[in-house]
Amino acid sequence: MSSLKTIYASDGGDLAELRTNMDVDYAIHYKISSDKAEAEAGFVRLIEQLTKVGLATEVRRGDDSSVLVFVKVASKDYLTSQIYRERVQDWLYGVRATAPEKDVSKAFENEPVTEAERLRLVYLLITKPRNEGGAGITPQVGQWKQVASVFPLHDHAFNRSWIKAWGTKYFLDDEDLDNIRNKFGESVAFYFAFLQSYFAFQLFPAAFGFGAWFVLGRYSWLYAIVNSLWSIVFFEWWKKKEVDLAVQWGVRGVSRIQHPRSQFQWDHEVADPVTGEPVKYYPPTKRLQTQLLQVPFAIACLLVLGALYIFCFGIEIFLTQVYNGPFKSYLTFAPTIILSSILPVLSTVLTHFAETLTERENYQTNDAHQHALISKIFVINFITSYTPLFLSAFVYMPFGNLMTPYLHGFTTMAKKLSSEKSISTQEFRVNPDRLKSQMVYFAVTAQIVNVGLEFVLPYVKRAIFKKVEEAQASRSTTAKGEHPIMPDAPEEKAFLERVRDEAKLDVYDVAVDYREMVVQFGYLSLFSAIWPLTPLSFLVNNWIELRSDAMKIATSSQRPIPWRADSIGPWLTALGFLSWTGSLVSPAIVFLLRGDGEGPGGDPSKVHVAGLLTTVLFAEHIYLAAQFVVRYVLNQIDSPGLQKERAERFSMRKQLLEETLGPDAMKAPVPPTVQTGEKITVAALEEEARKISTIGGDTPERSFWLRQQGMDETVLIGRKMIANAKPGKN
Repeated sequence: MSSLKTIYASDGGDLAELRTNMDVDYAIHYKISSDKAEAEAGFVRLIEQLTKVGLATEVRRGDDSSVLVFVKVASKDYLTSQIYRERVQDWLYGVRATAPEKDVSKAFENEPVTEAERLRLVYLLITKPRNEGGAGITPQVGQWKQVASVFPLHDHAFNRSWIKAWGTKYFLDDEDLDNIRNKFGESVAFYFAFLQSYFAFQLFPAAFGFGAWFVLGRYSWLYAIVNSLWSIVFFEWWKKKEVDLAVQWGVRGVSRIQHPRSQFQWDHEVADPVTGEPVKYYPPTKRLQTQLLQVPFAIACLLVLGALYIFCFGIEIFLTQVYNGPFKSYLTFAPTIILSSILPVLSTVLTHFAETLTERENYQTNDAHQHALISKIFVINFITSYTPLFLSAFVYMPFGNLMTPYLHGFTTMAKKLSSEKSISTQEFRVNPDRLKSQMVYFAVTAQIVNVGLEFVLPYVKRAIFKKVEEAQASRSTTAKGEHPIMPDAPEEKAFLERVRDEAKLDVYDVAVDYREMVVQFGYLSLFSAIWPLTPLSFLVNNWIELRSDAMKIATSSQRPIPWRADSIGPWLTALGFLSWTGSLVSPAIVFLLRGDGEGPGGDPSKVHVAGLLTTVLFAEHIYLAAQFVVRYVLNQIDSPGLQKERAERFSMRKQLLEETLGPDAMKAPVPPTVQTGEKITVAALEEEARKISTIGGDTPERSFWLRQQGMDETVLIGRKMIANAKPGKN
């Protein structure tokens, strides 16, 4: 795997291991278990299944307990036929406005195959169920538990130019997004398009917040209103933008094409009401019974995580505002240490429970399963991310004085545990700067820590593990001499070493990056009135985030499977929820703490409950009205994507008319003038008279229409009738 030094080196692209991928589409990392007979049987089964679906294979040594199986499509014609079938399927499902050319060679000449399209189709050949034409290989599941991973190889020449180009840009353009789409698929491209749009939109609140910090101060009504309007505009604009991108990328409505989950456990088969074919069926009532467990799951998350936060919250207030004894400067870190050690464990346990619950819901498709899991994880993240600020804003600031008896309990406990005869304490007072300090931590410190954990820590871990592996390999070579399995061919050695490094990398999950940005949007929408410099801090962070995420894909993760998508999925719903919640929370905070920032000062009697509820209710109605106006205005604005969609559908209708009615149907209609109309009428009457004179068949009906020959005669006779008529009464 290439390092940062390799990517930025002037001659990095000339290294042997970066020059070629040996025409490999995918590498399969196959672990060798302790039962060699089982491992051998599984390997033979793996190669047989891959061969059955038209994939060529080569095997090479992995590490000491694994092998690498390299895969590519054996026949170019076979891959072409698979891609053409998918494009036809897209047309049938309405993803494409027009059907592909019937001439296959011409179809691919007009619309060449992208690398992402090819890799996606090969991956589906590997993983699709056998009854749908795939090999049915599902890593780490069932009979394929020894298949550790299936991953495409990085294109390091592209990665090198990609990272260097982005390092010199402030904004991404359409070409940058198209390059990501062609390499990593629309799913990853949508994330970078969202992050770029989010970054660009933050320029306004960053500038406004900077001015508000100096002019308006904290807890400003004007800032809260502007910030809420900004969140509405961004949310509604992005909804329109992602439709525009989906049309431009040719994936509008692709979410209708679902890929089945291999783990789906069907109950029985029923006849499809449309096609009459037997389909696997799982009763919705059974799934609903499991889905109802989401309610106690959410309550359990709130209770468990809330109890932890409240406990640490109380300890922190006691140590920082009441306790004045020995080691105070060190003891103040105790709540942070407790949270840092327990919270990740609890989050992991709850996330695992969410995954188990989603598995039990037994979804038939991968997309449905993923959406359900993301919804549960969002609940966990909402609680873990925002609970400290909710406690400070709506418990500590208005009701802080009620905590005094409980703080005395901590004092009593400290006296029992301390060897000191007496514990020095001070009078408790609500700290008006506590909320701002917390917001500064989440907006600045936590963002810096997150970049370190996400970007720096993986490099440190890999460097340490690599040193350990090299030491172990050196001892093994000294003891045994040549490698016991099979040495690498000299011309393949550098390439294989790189693939072995890639096999050890983490799988890239775009949902993790979405989650980070959505949580950040929540801080901005709900709590930025506490510290108006929050948008400026996030703006700087997101400029770095845009590039560090690209670096993470290029150097710290396996190359993503290039999945298609037509939106950011369930994260859009999360954005809408946070935008709406911000319209309630932000005005409530401003109402409670306006003025000097102390608000009730911990005295519940100073909380104006009626005024608070009225403010929240009024703010929600203003939010809904503003959302309606913004949505209406944006709907009046046309976009290139929608123009393209209309042009494609017009072309399709025109083609269908020509094929159905013939080319004459597409001739321009005769202009509606007196001369042309008279010409048609006279010609028709003359033809009718000619038929009667030659073949006979005169009838009263025909005679009726032959008495006046054309418009002029009708006008002449009509004028005579009018002249001879008696004047009517007015």
